[in-house]
Amino acid sequence: MAPEDDDPRVRQLGQYIRLQRQMADLSLRGMADLTKVSNAYLSQIERGLHQPSLRVLQAIAEALNIPADTLLAEAGLGSGGSDSSPGHGSGTESAIRSDPALTPEEREALLRIYRSFVEGRSPSA
Repeated sequence: MAPEDDDPRVRQLGQYIRLQRQMADLSLRGMADLTKVSNAYLSQIERGLHQPSLRVLQAIAEALNIPADTLLAEAGLGSGGSDSSPGHGSGTESAIRSDPALTPEEREALLRIYRSFVEGRSPSA
């Protein structure tokens, strides 16, 4: 892979997927069974070598029991005009994800806490 092909967003997405899979105590082979995607391809996604398609991202989100919006935001595909949930892909989440002083586990814990606050607020309520 040429250095100019090394996209940090793709690598970040892969790291996020790997962390979520590990937190779910799911093997790569188990996730492959749930997503109907080969474990070799999932491994390449987790290592940041491939940007998965929308269909694969949705299958991964389902397998990991996380909102597809969250995974799409991690992939840079969410937080467009169609996302009505406050907080997804927000500057706060970006700051948490990019803070080098936090471990991946600490980042995830903070993201869950933050989302628990903002997801409880419905714009129509």
